[in-house]
Amino acid sequence: MFPDKSTILYNLILIALDLAALSVVRRHKPGWVALANLLPLVLAATVAAGTLGKGAFGVLALLSAGLFLHGFLVLTGIALIWRREFRGVAIASAVSAFLLGAIAIDAFFIEPYWLEVSRIQLKSPKLEQPLKIAVIADFQTDVWGEYQRDALRKAVAEKADLILLAGDYLHQGNSELREVLRQQFNAFLKEINFSAPLGVYAVGGDVEKHIEPQNWPQNFAGLPVTVFPENKTVKLPELCVTGITLGDSRNPQLRVPECAGFHIALGHAPDFALSDIRADLLVAGHTHGGQVRLPFIGPVITLSKVPRQWAAGVTKLPGNRTLVVSRGIGMERGNAPRLRFLCRPELVVIEVLPA
Repeated sequence: MFPDKSTILYNLILIALDLAALSVVRRHKPGWVALANLLPLVLAATVAAGTLGKGAFGVLALLSAGLFLHGFLVLTGIALIWRREFRGVAIASAVSAFLLGAIAIDAFFIEPYWLEVSRIQLKSPKLEQPLKIAVIADFQTDVWGEYQRDALRKAVAEKADLILLAGDYLHQGNSELREVLRQQFNAFLKEINFSAPLGVYAVGGDVEKHIEPQNWPQNFAGLPVTVFPENKTVKLPELCVTGITLGDSRNPQLRVPECAGFHIALGHAPDFALSDIRADLLVAGHTHGGQVRLPFIGPVITLSKVPRQWAAGVTKLPGNRTLVVSRGIGMERGNAPRLRFLCRPELVVIEVLPA
């Protein structure tokens, strides 16, 4: 994607600051005083330029460019300038630049396309036969490529009894490009016979709300997919599936009718798990697992009311309930930085065994 004017302007500002910082380095001995005098200027300009972004995600994208690109350039420049006079500082700068570059390569080019198949095993006295469920959350793409096709192929290859789609499918704001993307997506689902013996069930997410609140079910036109524009419960032998709208998936006071057998509740955001909803298995996406996770801290941002430790994986809830939140197949698009760090995308496969 070609950078817009605000991104170009931001990077030109930071290039000037890069050169100013290296000019200070050339004229001064290493010491915190020289660099500390420049730091407030760098921070002020970075924040000011960051406001050129479109919304919070746009600011994060610009700031990530400032950190990973310009931080790398400045640290490399310091290592070269001081490689003879101040060898210790030069080595430290070179190591820091290497680490920053390695993190950038992993976060922008490796992890976003390193799909993991996460397998979860549960038990329930409400089932007489094993039940295999594939969960696709946050497919969230604005391009059609081999990664997207491979993820869908892997989901079908699991031969699950049930496929659950937790929202955020096609993140393309341009209506013409979105229609092309929809046709590619739909045609490929038909090509790989995207179906399951007990059905495929889909709820809408934030992308659908903001881009095409009425038309998103057309993503699955002509396919054996049950969509939930409204809250509804589908009853099957031994189990039932309740699809929850985006708004209600954020409702911590949500109530849905109970049903006999193993009860699955599917929503986009996991906030409904804070309610006393009577379901055995609660499935959601939305958080992307944080998309960026830090050691000993976990997800930096979840955009959810649930505790951060609930933002990905399996959480046991009171009343013999289990919450499963997927890290998602794709990542945030639009103006957001296209990265994942310590948070690989995932296809979730749940096997529920008779207790």
